Amino acid sequence: MRMKTPRVPPVPPESWTEEQRSVIGDLRVNGRVLNIFKTLANHPKLAKRWLVFANHIMGKSSLSLRDREILILRIGWLCKSGYEWGQHVLIGLECDLDAAEIERIKQGADAPGWTRAESLLLRATDELDADAFITDATWKGLAEFYSTEQLLDIVFTVGQYNLVSMALNTCGVQLDEGMTLDPQLCK
Repeated sequence: MRMKTPRVPPVPPESWTEEQRSVIGDLRVNGRVLNIFKTLANHPKLAKRWLVFANHIMGKSSLSLRDREILILRIGWLCKSGYEWGQHVLIGLECDLDAAEIERIKQGADAPGWTRAESLLLRATDELDADAFITDATWKGLAEFYSTEQLLDIVFTVGQYNLVSMALNTCGVQLDEGMTLDPQLCK
């Protein structure tokens, strides 16, 4: 983690206002409110609007869950977001990724074992991170496997989780119970 304590303290659910409860109240994982949502409780109007977009990416995207998680894990890794990486390692394991593949995401597109489509997803993420642009060669390669709708979901997924990683890092959102900090993110 970049910060040992939060800059923006999470708001405990027992002290939420009615507005905070109406926006975040039902967002629970295994019966618990995640620290990201407790942090967003500091700004319920922002949370309400952001959650619409986040819901598309996590629940309504045209991408497979596996492809979505490859993108999210790669951008989380590139952003050195301990929270994002830790949270999506758990999610990735539920979305047809195994521990070895998750570990390989750190190495990127040229690591052995990826399909051509997966390698292109990782390359696109690296390009968006480095230059806010997917090169023509990568775009054409992706277009062999993905529809226009899916190509847009690729760009917006990486953008969404770049934004989320920035917010998590800057606000100092701490790991939730059950999450593990990857020691390589501490370097």
